[in-house]
Amino acid sequence: MNCKNDYRFKEELWKDWPLLVVLLGLMVTAFIVYPQLPERVPMHWNMAGEVDNYGSRFTGAFAIPLLTVAIYIGMVFMPLIDPKKANYAVFLKAYRAIRTGLVLFFVLLYILTIAFALGYEVDIARLVPLFLGILFIIIGNFLSQVRHNYFVGIKTPWTLASEKVWRRTHRLGGFVFVAAGVISIAAVFFPPPFNFWAVLGSVISAVAITFIYSALAYKRLNKI
Repeated sequence: MNCKNDYRFKEELWKDWPLLVVLLGLMVTAFIVYPQLPERVPMHWNMAGEVDNYGSRFTGAFAIPLLTVAIYIGMVFMPLIDPKKANYAVFLKAYRAIRTGLVLFFVLLYILTIAFALGYEVDIARLVPLFLGILFIIIGNFLSQVRHNYFVGIKTPWTLASEKVWRRTHRLGGFVFVAAGVISIAAVFFPPPFNFWAVLGSVISAVAITFIYSALAYKRLNKI
């Protein structure tokens, strides 16, 4: 690891200090709420917004915080081992925004889960699509800035094989994911289970559109 990469890594950690405070607060909250949680904590809801799976008190208190910390650590370290690590310098702001969006999404999801487990009235079926929609819009707004790499972005055989296909797919993907986010937010006003199907349909459509487009773009560029 050279000095340039060392400096960039430390610089990212320094710029992420508000996020590090949030992560610390998340872990502290887990220890505080642990003794207050019931033995069985709701962990999953069905299409109708009803609880259909429970976890232990430990799982309810620590699963999402530990997962969130792991995601953050992974995203901070991934550029150091990516063969295309030099490209990250081009989209550091976008990468930071996506990283922040993911962490905050899981923080909000944790707050909803804990509030529900403690007996508060929480409309999971409406709030989760709202938070997902906001996350999709954040990702979509920065997706076109993401440059060729092996960890972040729309990775298909064709985007990984061609930087031109990568750029074109991510430009389209930005619009597609923003549209999926808008549909997910609109789903807040749909009754269950229609809101679930609206969110699921928008996600599947976004993935399918970008996947098919990358294949067609590669075929067109290479005249296959």
